[in-house]
Amino acid sequence: MATLPEPELLIEYRQRVVPALREKHGYKNPLQVPKIQKVVVNSCIGAGADSKEALEIAKQEIALITGQRPVATLSKKSIANFKLRKGQAIGARVTLRGRIMYEFLERLIKTALPRIRDFRGVSVKAFDGNGNYTLGVPDQSIFPEVELDKIKRNIGFDITIVTTAATNAEAKALLAELGMPFSDKKKPIAKKADEAPGGETADR
Repeated sequence: MATLPEPELLIEYRQRVVPALREKHGYKNPLQVPKIQKVVVNSCIGAGADSKEALEIAKQEIALITGQRPVATLSKKSIANFKLRKGQAIGARVTLRGRIMYEFLERLIKTALPRIRDFRGVSVKAFDGNGNYTLGVPDQSIFPEVELDKIKRNIGFDITIVTTAATNAEAKALLAELGMPFSDKKKPIAKKADEAPGGETADR
């Protein structure tokens, strides 16, 4: 069985990004260089009257743009005002790792995001304080795999990029080197006023 070629973004990470980050941040060991662990794509469809149909559409669209079949996410408690029952399916989620993760990220960064109308870059304020980044996507139409005339329902979703970075600044440096188009790409993450010298955190 023929071995599939590695994703271009993974090759770029190994050959260019790792050396660049070592030089900029002084990592003595290549294993210290931050890397992406996984990417989680999550969509919430709520508990409307057409929730079953919406859930199936969400599953189909996420599978189409990621190449991996998602699973349903369930409500953890009942909320009478929203007609929501505990254990009810309210969304779809998929966790990407390895090859399929890099392929998805490459399409997201190089193809999908630039298709957003009047796009000026993604916010740097969506880091969680632990080196992870969440990007909200209003609908699936920015992905070239989606045929616009076949869209039955607009599906918004969140994309969470989980990294091994210890700080938001390190995570931003990693994603920027991989091509993530931040709105203030050249501006470093600001330090908090009470932060000790040498540490770095992000404005939330």
